Formats: sequence, C-alpha cells, structure tokens
Amino acid sequence: MKDSASQPPVVIQRADYRPPAWLVPDIALDFLLDLSATQVTATLDVERNPAGDGGPLRLNGDGLVAQSVAVDGEPHSAWRMEGDDLVVDLPGEAHQVTIETTIDPTANTQLSGLYASGGLLCTQCEAEGFRRITFFPDRPDVLSRYTVTLTADKAAFPVLLSNGNPMDSGEEEDGTHWAIWHDPWPKPSYLFALVAGDLVATRGTFTTMSGREVELAIWVRAGDETRTGHAMRALIASMAWDEKVYGREYDLDLFNIVAVSDFNAGAMENKGLNIFNTRYILADPETATDGDYDGVEGVVAHEYFHNWSGNRVTCRDWFQLSLKEGFTVLRDQQFSADMGSAPVKRIEDVRVLRSAQFPEDSGPLAHPIRPNSYQEISNFYTATVYNKGAEVIRMMTVLAGSERFRAGTDLYFERHDGEAATCEDFVKAIEDGAGLDLAQFRRWYEQAGTPQVDVAMTHDAASGSVTLAFKQTVPPTPGQPVKQPMVIPLRTALFDRASGAHGGEHLIVLNEAAQTFTFDGFAQAPVLSLNRGFSAPVAINAPQSVDDLVFLAAHDDDAFARYEAMQQLVVQHLVAAVEDRLDDAARAAGRAAIAGALGAILADPALDDLMRGELVMLPGEAYLAEQLNPVDPARVHAEREALKAWLGTELGDAWRALHDRCSAVPYGLDAAARGARKLKTQALVYLAAADPAQTALRAKAQYDAADNMTDRQGALMVLCGLDGPQREAALADFHARFADNRLVIDKWFSLQAGSLHPKALDHVRALAQHPDFTLTNPNRVRALYMAFAANPQAFHAADGAGYALIADLILALDPINGNVAARFVAPLGRWRRIEPQRAALMRAALERIAAAPRLSRDVREQVSKSLEG
Repeated sequence: MKDSASQPPVVIQRADYRPPAWLVPDIALDFLLDLSATQVTATLDVERNPAGDGGPLRLNGDGLVAQSVAVDGEPHSAWRMEGDDLVVDLPGEAHQVTIETTIDPTANTQLSGLYASGGLLCTQCEAEGFRRITFFPDRPDVLSRYTVTLTADKAAFPVLLSNGNPMDSGEEEDGTHWAIWHDPWPKPSYLFALVAGDLVATRGTFTTMSGREVELAIWVRAGDETRTGHAMRALIASMAWDEKVYGREYDLDLFNIVAVSDFNAGAMENKGLNIFNTRYILADPETATDGDYDGVEGVVAHEYFHNWSGNRVTCRDWFQLSLKEGFTVLRDQQFSADMGSAPVKRIEDVRVLRSAQFPEDSGPLAHPIRPNSYQEISNFYTATVYNKGAEVIRMMTVLAGSERFRAGTDLYFERHDGEAATCEDFVKAIEDGAGLDLAQFRRWYEQAGTPQVDVAMTHDAASGSVTLAFKQTVPPTPGQPVKQPMVIPLRTALFDRASGAHGGEHLIVLNEAAQTFTFDGFAQAPVLSLNRGFSAPVAINAPQSVDDLVFLAAHDDDAFARYEAMQQLVVQHLVAAVEDRLDDAARAAGRAAIAGALGAILADPALDDLMRGELVMLPGEAYLAEQLNPVDPARVHAEREALKAWLGTELGDAWRALHDRCSAVPYGLDAAARGARKLKTQALVYLAAADPAQTALRAKAQYDAADNMTDRQGALMVLCGLDGPQREAALADFHARFADNRLVIDKWFSLQAGSLHPKALDHVRALAQHPDFTLTNPNRVRALYMAFAANPQAFHAADGAGYALIADLILALDPINGNVAARFVAPLGRWRRIEPQRAALMRAALERIAAAPRLSRDVREQVSKSLEG
C-alpha cells in the first residue's frame, strides 16, 4: 500500500505535460512464473525522443527492487533510485537496457500488476499497474512492440497467454513449459496482459470483412464453459457491428478473453487478451438475470470496441481518459440499442447518468470530462469521464447527423492510428470530417457541472405564435466558480392538443445565456416536448401543468419524452410533498393524476411490455434527492413509499391482473418474454407496498415456480423487504441452491443489503460476519457494502450508524485494496446536500477516516476533496 501520511500529496497537472525523454520501440519480457516468486527479465530497446527534454531514462516502479541492471549487454552501475523510480544516465541516442526483478503475486491484494486469483496468475495494468511488474516508462504515450516469453510448471499452469499472436511453444524435461507471444501493434504498457493457469476454452471463429479468419476463445475454469455461449455470441456480434457501423476491422489472428473471479473493475481491453470479471462473461438462465445478460453483451462489446477506440488510438496522458472511455461507452450503447430495444436502452442509459453522474457533478468530486489535475489517476475512472463523456460525444452525433459523424470518426482513426492522441484531436477530427464549428462546444471538455436550462413558453392567440424563452446556467463547482454558456442541442416538438400529433421535430441549439425562439401556426397553445431522446445531458426546468404531463405520457411519439413526462409527473408531486407544499386536496389530485396516467400505460395495447416496464417505474430516491437542497433522505423515502403503497392499492386489480398475465408467458430471451419478466416484478413491487402479507404469498409462489434467475431474483428482492416466514425460507433456499456459485451468492448478499426491510442495517452487520463474506474479493465487497450505500433508508439512518459502517469498511479495506476502498467515499461526500443533523454525522465519519495514519493515495484524495470541496 502506498503510504501518503508522511508526505504531502503530489498533484499532477495537465498543463505540465511534457513528452517522454526516451521512447521504447521494442520490449522483450521473460517471465519465470510462480505464485509467490515470479522472476521478470525486461529487455528494453530505448531511443532518445527528439521531442523530449534530453534528460535521463526514467523507469517507473512501485515497490520493486532491481536485482540487476545491464546496458548493451554489460552490467551497469550508473543508475540510481529516485523514490520508486529507477533512473539511468545514458549517453548517445539508443541503447538496450535489461533489468531483472522478482515479485510476489500472492501478496498483491491490490489486484494491480501481476497477482494471484485462486491459483491463476493474471494482470491488471491500467492505469499504473505495469510499474508493479517491472521498471518501465509507465505512461500511455510510450508505445512499444512486445515479445513475451512465459515459462511455468506445466501441471500448475497448463495455459500460458499474453497479448498478440502465439509464435512458439515447447516443453522441458523438468516439467516446465514455455510459450512465446508477439504483438505486432505498438501499445502502451497499460495494455500489457498475461494469464497463466488451469483453464478451458470455448472456441469460435469470425471472418472479417477483408476475408481473414480470426480464432476466438473464451477461457474460464473447468465447469464454467457451459455459461460462455452468450458472451461468445456477443463477441461475434460486436465484431460484425463495428465493421458495419464504424468500418473497423480486427487486426490480429486471435482474440482471447479470460474470466477471473478477483478483479477491481468490470473488464480490461488488453490488446488481443481481454481480461474480464466473471460477472460479465458467465450467463445462463438459471444463474443470470436479463440485466446480467445485457451486462455481458454490453461489456463484451465495450472491451472489443476498445481495439480501435483505445488501443489502435490511445491516450496521450491520463487526462485524456474520456478520449477512449467516453467514445467507447457511446459505441457500446449504440451497439446494445441495435441489438435490442433502442428506446428502452436510451432510458436505461439516462437513468444511470442521473443516478450516478448527476450527483457527482453537483458534489465535491465534480470534475470536467477532461480533468485538469489529479493525485491518483484511479480516482478518475468516474461516471463523468465514462457516461457524461459518452453523452458529450452523442451531442456531436445530434449536431452532425449519423453520416457526417461517421465521416468524422473515419478521419479520426485515419489521422491518429498508432498514436497517443488527445481529446482535442478527437474534437478536431469530428469538426473537420463533419464540417462543424465546435469551438464553443469544447467547453463541455473544460467545465464541470450539469447545465441547468430554464424554459418558459408563451402563446399569442392573435398571431398564432409560440415563443420559447431559454436561460442556461452552469452551477459553480470546486475550482470553477464562474462558467461560460455551453452549446446545448435540444430536440423539440410542439404537440397539438386536439389531434395528439406534432408537425415535425425542431433542433434548437442553445449557445448563449438567454435565447428565444418563435414558431408560428398555433391557434391554440401547444404542449411542449423538450430534450427528446435526451439530446443533451442537462437538467430541464420547464414547469408544465399536470394535464400537459399526462398528455405527453399518453401521446408523445418519442419514447424517452413519454417516459420523461411520466417521471416528471411523479417528481413534481413528490418534491412538493417533501417540501410540505401540498394540502389534502392537492395531494389527492396529484395522486389521482399519476394513477390515471399509470392506468392508461397499463392498458395501452400499442406498448410492448419492455417499454411498459420502464414507464411504470417510479423515479429513484437518488434522482429525487437531486431536486432538493438540502434533502431529508428519510422524508423522501417516506413520501415515495407512501405514494407507491397508494398506487398499489388504487390499481391493485390491474397489478394483480398484470402479474397473472405475465406469469403465463414462458421463458425466452425474446423481447416479449423479457418484458413480461420485467413487468411481473414491477407489479410485485407495488402490491408489496400496498398489502405486504398477501404479496409475500404471491412473491413466494413466483419464487417457487421460477425457472430462471430473473423471476427468482425479482421475487426474492421483494421478499427481502418484508417480514415473515416466506422471506427466511426463500433466502435459505437461495443460498443452499447456489452455494457453490460465487456470482449468485453475491446476489444473495446484495439483495439483503439493498432491501426495504427496516432492519437492513442490522442485516448488513450480520452478513459481514457470514462465512461467505471476505474483504479480499471486490465483487463480494461491492455486493454487500455498495448495495447498502445505495440504500437510502438504511445508509441514512438517523443516528449515523450507516455512515459509521461505511467509514469502518473504508478503514479496514484500504490496506487490502485502496482502489476499491476509495469508491465508498463518495456516498459520504454528499454531506453538504443533506439536512444538518445527518450532514454533521457524515462529515464526522469523513474526518475519522482522514485522521487515520496510513491511507492510500486513492482514499486520501477522495476524503480530502470531500471535506474541502
């Protein structure tokens, strides 16, 4: 663990970027693999960089000891250690440097670099893990061709994998074997990978658009191969889609994926050897929900798409992270939309943005999608860089149209193939290729915060004109108190009330603090449909009457706008209730309007069940909290639950009929069956709020009859929030049934930690002592504690016990895995937006963490910013 207590944090500034003094065109790595003592010999061909500063060769390390250093084949003594870095003074223009190190993968609980996972050896090098393997200029703008030789005991490690194409292999009389891999494409060190262990492969092939046949393999532990079929289909579909939509062809003879149980993130796009968390590879109906299937498909696609948007064109420095991640998130979103329901996918993406990124933008950790500084780069793998980054590029597609945007991306890949590029390079390519002026648009890369757009509509009956007046503001964020107007493209329609139709969609582009737009031909005031398709990642304040929102929820032909109208109908009502602005009559009228709109949705024969399932979901408590400042989480929870219970009673017959209808639909992966499963659980949610005792019986019957994980988990989720024998029986059965499946037991932990049960906090305390719980597996930690931190009624316990629980976790986890521990700081960092009593308790929890003597850089940065920001 990196100890930051004894020294002030080093702040890395984007403005300080300088090209490397030395380049490494080629590197040869020789590994003698062992779980506790792996020997690494690195031979670097180094060349002085003409654009560099002429300084010495600086090779980054992290906890390494150089056992020997040689230059041009001779022992070399003119080197020194500066902190963790090995610095070599070299004359002339080119040399060969050889360094020997020994590392202990089993002791590497940080899961960064080379580490052990259940007898396997695997790597994770993004962002700065390679320096934990060998000394190297570990920065993304040093691109090298890698030749890797792996040697290991064949019985312990029968499979030896690395990047690129296999070149040779053999066995020795001492029981060892070896394999040589070569990657012909220059890549930065963060894309290096190796895996060694006892694995089996599911194999396939793909023929590229130029006629080359690529071998495909997904490597898993024996027994898991039966659950890799969906991932293989997703990979093949991704390769075909990227050729069709972006013209990108795969460029090696082999594409390998390995699934491992211990992994800090979801997956990693290492060139030709993707390493995945098992969560995003293994799926079958018995163990994976429909959401899990979608997750596998989306993440497999995401990592494959990185082969071009991240590997062939990589980042110049880590400030440019959204160059690869924002663009690739957009690409995987587009792929998933094409593979399934595009409207539903858009709604899901916006829900994620609003629940994860909007709070980030309004809190102490707010940052632009291209940050200006950092202390620990792992802290910038954020919803802002990924999800908001995708939305910013999506706005370019709105402004350019699909054909011109494709011309821009073609130009980007043509200009920068084989280079380490910047966000500016990407914007410039889109600008030139699509023929756009993106000068002001670049502010999206520079300014943090979610723009707020206020809209007022006036109608002049005499002239038949409608005027829309817009005002935009970008709120202050840490380090950026004053903001400039953004370019905001808003897809807009004006509906005729009588016909229920509109005369065409308009693209309104805001670029000033205040603007007005006038439309003619409206004898009657129209109904405004704004930000259709969520064309811009902004918060809209356009007060609309209940009648207008009900109209849009029933008639809007844009699926997202219809969903948004339903959400806003509920948000306006609940915010007014929380703020005590509703008398009895207003409360009754608001509830009646929501029930009427929901009833119409349930009865609409034109809707498919997948979309119906989205329209009936109430806004989440995190999104509701964003509408209030300060927020009383208990009051938000109480009002939302009261509304849910009332709707469960008022529409009880409809919910029961819906549950019965959907229960009769047989299992399948088609849209109709998936929609039925989604609606089935939503019906249970409303019924449980209205009549817990009877719904417990119905939910247990669904659990017992389930022939798939979606139905079983949906029923168990509802039961977890209820008291009664059905809850305990289902939880016991679920654990016994899946005791040998780590991913499914993660669900068992998560469902209890995230439940509506009034004793959820006590349940989490007990589960932390369960024999199946461990702090060393990130999936298990997230399953229990992240589900709890996202459970407002439990996390925000009035006495602060929830905050103390998360603080205790951070302090216990940080010495084991600082990267994962740091992810739990953000929920506490929201204290400024919470009512004063809870805010004081949250701040006290942060101060207790800050006072700890030995914090990782990851946690130290997040805590200090949360206290100061």
